[in-house]
Amino acid sequence: MEAIQDYRQVSFFRGLSGFDWVYAALLAAGSVYAFNLYGGYMDAYEKGILFLIAALLVGLGWFWKPVRILLPVVALLALFGVNQYHGELARAGQAFWLKYLFASQSAIMWMSALFVMATGGYWLGMALRSDFVNRVSAAITWSATAMGLIGLLVRWYESYLIGADVGHIPISNLYEVFILFSILTALLYLYYEQYYANRQLGAFVLPVISAAVAFLLWYAFGRDAQHIQPLVPALQSYWMKLHVPANFVGYGAFALAAMVGLAYLFKSKGLLANRLPELAVLDDVMYKAIAIGFAFFTIATILGAMWAAEAWGGYWSWDPKETWALIVWLNYAAWLHIRLVKGLRGAMLAWWAVVGLVVTVFAFLGVNMFLSGLHSYGTL
Repeated sequence: MEAIQDYRQVSFFRGLSGFDWVYAALLAAGSVYAFNLYGGYMDAYEKGILFLIAALLVGLGWFWKPVRILLPVVALLALFGVNQYHGELARAGQAFWLKYLFASQSAIMWMSALFVMATGGYWLGMALRSDFVNRVSAAITWSATAMGLIGLLVRWYESYLIGADVGHIPISNLYEVFILFSILTALLYLYYEQYYANRQLGAFVLPVISAAVAFLLWYAFGRDAQHIQPLVPALQSYWMKLHVPANFVGYGAFALAAMVGLAYLFKSKGLLANRLPELAVLDDVMYKAIAIGFAFFTIATILGAMWAAEAWGGYWSWDPKETWALIVWLNYAAWLHIRLVKGLRGAMLAWWAVVGLVVTVFAFLGVNMFLSGLHSYGTL
């Protein structure tokens, strides 16, 4: 067995192209550059997180080839945007490239518009049964994802232009995490789109991203939430950089599973039957999405408990947010148990995935709206 494992490892590395190694070298150089530029603002944990994420992104790029293109493009355009500021935040509304493309708000508005366009494109592609339209829609989805990432990176820099004591990673409030949710859900979908060589699910998955975009726009223009604010004391921790992204990989995967479950129900009822993948494919995507979401949500819950112990002196306090996170975890644990142990398949699990998203949305948004507790800094 050890010999087989060693052979697989050697085969994997032999299968890497020159572009793979160039990609890894660029990421390593970028990490060193970021460390030299911003290391003075980081504590030991944050420095470790920087290089850990760089290593993970190298692995991700080797495993999923499109990432090798996405990340350098995002990094170069974000750096271009940052350099346009010349240390003055006021240039966001003055410099051409910032005002119309690369200031955080501009990039995020482009992301929003492109996701909505991609949603319409996928539905048009389904209606016309046009693979060309679906390919264009996939390209638009990639572009939206890139603009969202650029927006978050530039927003991170903008927070430091406001003040060194204000600067923080842009995943601290509902406005920022809805951007993160849209990006992660899109990336998960794009991975499965390529893995199964099938673009027909875009018409079902992209609407949940457009719904997130609609909330994002309402929250920005209705609540003026787009402005960068200093972190509340409870969020001034390196744990936030780990807990929040892990949580939102989970949320994105659960959202993907729910929309695939909806497609499964349509297919099983004979609706759009000849325009959707086979039921076995839908079942497999739904299962894998929930498995990935459950794994990351479990990690996020453990990290949250460790953060709580440091911030509030206890790992668990039955705060409403914690309680509902536990409900979400138990819900998907039961889903996986029934599928893996009992071998159940079919419409019941698809319905369960759809209802699971309702539970997850309440745990994420409903608790913020209707309940209060230690997490009350996330209220609407």
